[in-house]
Amino acid sequence: MTREPQRPLRADAERNRQLIMRTAERLIARRGSAVTLNEIAREAGVGVGTVYRRFPDPQALIDALFTERFTTFLHLAAVAEEQAEPGRALRQYMLDAAQWRAEDRALETILANAGTDAEPIARMRDELGRRVDGLVREAVAAGKVREDFAAADVYAFLYMIGAVADRTQDIDPAAWRRYAEVLLLGFGLQQAPAAHTSALSDDQIRRTWPGPATQQTDGTDRAGRP
Repeated sequence: MTREPQRPLRADAERNRQLIMRTAERLIARRGSAVTLNEIAREAGVGVGTVYRRFPDPQALIDALFTERFTTFLHLAAVAEEQAEPGRALRQYMLDAAQWRAEDRALETILANAGTDAEPIARMRDELGRRVDGLVREAVAAGKVREDFAAADVYAFLYMIGAVADRTQDIDPAAWRRYAEVLLLGFGLQQAPAAHTSALSDDQIRRTWPGPATQQTDGTDRAGRP
């Protein structure tokens, strides 16, 4: 990851940086990690040199996107820790993190390709791990969740919710909430006062089934293959 300057970027430089990152998110969500910096520049409507000044290689851009997301996860964990009741704290973090995952279609690709063993990303990863471990440990000790519940279950929960969200995003963007509630209840966390969504219809379920790859306007399929 590139070293950030000691002083804030000029307003126009920061706008370009944000434009590049938001454009990269959209392309990564559609095509995965095959997106190039030249493609991002073209889509964003900025010069290639502008992109390379901010991000000298694709890894630097991925790492910046990762840092942004882990900053959000750390914030969600810190807010959840303010809950006095351990079960509510764990539940709040899991639901807030699930919502973030459900709405961010580029997240999984970014997590898969970030340099998580490099500083300072490794520190962020470890800090989030400590915070999640603490939320889980306190909820288990208070008897607010299954006694065999572990931090690994939090990550598995997010993987499962992410899979549902990705399949239903264009059909029913809130569908993931129903299945999140089912999983949380199975873990022993209290049930929400009322269901957020109803079950998907048969037609909606059929629309979530995998279909043949379709060609994008740039000549690649949805997986980014020519």
